[in-house]
Amino acid sequence: MTTVERPLTVIGTNPVRPDGVEKVIGSAIYGADVRLQDMLHGRVKRSPYGHAIIKRIDASKALALPGVSAVITFEDFPAPTDPVMQTIRGPMPALWDVERLMARRKVLFKGQPVAAVCATDPHLAEDALELIEVDYEVLPAVVSLDDALAPDAPILHDDGLDGLIDDLFQPIDGKPSNVARTIEMGFGDLEEGFTSSDIVIERVYETGMSHQGYIEPHNGTAVWNKDGKLTIWTSTQGAFGHRQNIARILDIPLGHVRVIPTEIGGGFGAKNVVYLEPLAALLAKKGGKPVQITMNRAEVLEATGPTSGARTFIKLGAKRDGTLVAADIRLEYMAGAYPGSPVAGGARCALGPYLVPHQRIIGLDVVLNRPKVAAYRAPGAPASAFAVEAVLDELAELLSIDPMELREKNAVVEGDPRSDGATHGSVGTREVIAATVAHPHYRSEISEPDVGRGVAMGFWQNGGGESSAYANVHADGTVTLVTGSVDIGGQRAALAMQFAETMGIPYENVNSLVGDTDTIGFTGNTGGSRTTFATGWAAYQAALDIRAQLEQRVASLWEVEPDQVNYDPTDASIHGPDDQLMSFVEAASRLPGSGGNIQGRANVVSTSVGKIGACFGAHIVDVHVDRDTGKVSILRYTALQDVGRAIHPAYVEGQIQGGAVQGIGMALNEDYIYNSDGSMANASFLDYRMPVTNDVPMIDTVLVEVPNPGHPYGVRGVGEVPIVPPLGAIANAIYDAVGVRITELPATPSLILDELETSSS
Repeated sequence: MTTVERPLTVIGTNPVRPDGVEKVIGSAIYGADVRLQDMLHGRVKRSPYGHAIIKRIDASKALALPGVSAVITFEDFPAPTDPVMQTIRGPMPALWDVERLMARRKVLFKGQPVAAVCATDPHLAEDALELIEVDYEVLPAVVSLDDALAPDAPILHDDGLDGLIDDLFQPIDGKPSNVARTIEMGFGDLEEGFTSSDIVIERVYETGMSHQGYIEPHNGTAVWNKDGKLTIWTSTQGAFGHRQNIARILDIPLGHVRVIPTEIGGGFGAKNVVYLEPLAALLAKKGGKPVQITMNRAEVLEATGPTSGARTFIKLGAKRDGTLVAADIRLEYMAGAYPGSPVAGGARCALGPYLVPHQRIIGLDVVLNRPKVAAYRAPGAPASAFAVEAVLDELAELLSIDPMELREKNAVVEGDPRSDGATHGSVGTREVIAATVAHPHYRSEISEPDVGRGVAMGFWQNGGGESSAYANVHADGTVTLVTGSVDIGGQRAALAMQFAETMGIPYENVNSLVGDTDTIGFTGNTGGSRTTFATGWAAYQAALDIRAQLEQRVASLWEVEPDQVNYDPTDASIHGPDDQLMSFVEAASRLPGSGGNIQGRANVVSTSVGKIGACFGAHIVDVHVDRDTGKVSILRYTALQDVGRAIHPAYVEGQIQGGAVQGIGMALNEDYIYNSDGSMANASFLDYRMPVTNDVPMIDTVLVEVPNPGHPYGVRGVGEVPIVPPLGAIANAIYDAVGVRITELPATPSLILDELETSSS
């Protein structure tokens, strides 16, 4: 693959997004806006306990309430056809996917569903929940990593599932444990590496569990058609992934499920997960009418997937000139109630920007009585990168080396090995470092007391996978482009821009739409820094398909051979022998009656993204630390990132700024606070402290463009990397400001005051 080298007229501009007006005036249809005739309203009965055995469920009083149509429990779900399901993290018992939605024998986190009801009115449904009687035998809750890893820890998954989970948990000292599969990656010889190191640093770092903080809660609306097929409306990042999960859970044919993605009020990875849709479907079947279920904010926080809290043990060895030699890292990640933490992502990305010839990374996936975690922007990477970037800062100080000079000395280049065994392709690591060092923010002086500056880098692999695009040419020269990627950050615009650029037509002449599972070919989820890259590639290929068909059609009109006709995208014109010329608009007008309109189609599968370049960023932050209150204030923030080529620069900047702010929240404010009984103490946006406007300054962005040779327009993923560096950068800035090394995040005022008191005693 080679990138398009001709001058670009659409890519690199900032046109208005197709959905902008509808969202500004409030007419866009989100999941909870769906209204169907005779629709019932569903609500979910949730466990008040973090860990308990279900002894009895009695819904008779709820069913007797006038207006209540149906109640479901675990017993209403079909038994899985295949007892084992394949996931990206290996085989898992299929029953777990049902238990996560509706508890079977035990509840494993506060907020886990135990029953659901539908009624003619949402308030009536809530009243019915109070009438469902559930008897529990309460068990000790396992709420922290220390709890879960203790020798006498209560075992969450203790029923064996007929042997299905026997090999999923690692015995400790010959006894069952809460540690699911352990991963290991790396290369070289650790003993040799540390023996040859002049300096060795060993530290332990911890990060809290944090939520994605999307504005729109989860929702799902279901209706069964007369032919027995199911239609679902939902706010999702991946309609096809939802369709597959719903079909498997309900044991119905894949083709009998249609998932229609509505507009989405944020996701950041978390809306790839099915929570309410199967419940709505079962209630709709039982009640005989459409059913809609939505969550409130407490339900979102208590019962959907945040990112993992984590603990990182790191041992780093280096030469006196700053050359990194060896790294031994152990990651302990909270998975929540069921295995599946992003510990593999943390392991892959911990040392991503750096070449360390001797390295070992071990990752533990630990279950405990919290909701099962979900993806959150560069899943797993912020926690492990925090540890590495903090140790690098300490190493730079010990060696009296500039922090960015140390990073530049050890930066990976094309051909270097990655921790996961792959090899780095085209990367812009050194270009990002050079831009950082040259930036006025990095070069400026700090003279105010208790103000410090920190830097950190971040890495994420470019996502690929399968995407489809379909484009219909209209007789007036406009085109409707349909793709399967849900738009959560301006993707409709970015995809239309790549299509328009390939055709050479104005962006305004492309009507960019998102299809559903019955109107477009299979497309992977919107996430993982894949959409503008992979679905953009599909849009490019669909445009090439149209160009080829136009050459054939115009050749027929001119009565010449197709190889004598050429489409020129510089001005959207078609050229033939004897200086014959036809514009795209004219050709489109002549399609009816000459063989019919033309549709461009493409389905691409990007499987080699690891070889063609990943994504790197560097952040600079200045903070002030108030020694009296412990409050950390962000004074100045600059995020630099290799974006390959910015399709829509304003949206790229927005992605980077949003990721940086979310990372700031992880570093300073956000954490799940659990009581010893497994209850969450801050399950509201009032108590779960996300950054607001006056908590952060304007985020300055620098777009470094090192075109990705694996994409026709040089695109690299953007959305994941910016959440990775803030944790390390802010911790390093706090040290620079007041001289205390922060090893636990979030760095709340109380933690800062404790550290200051300890350092002064």
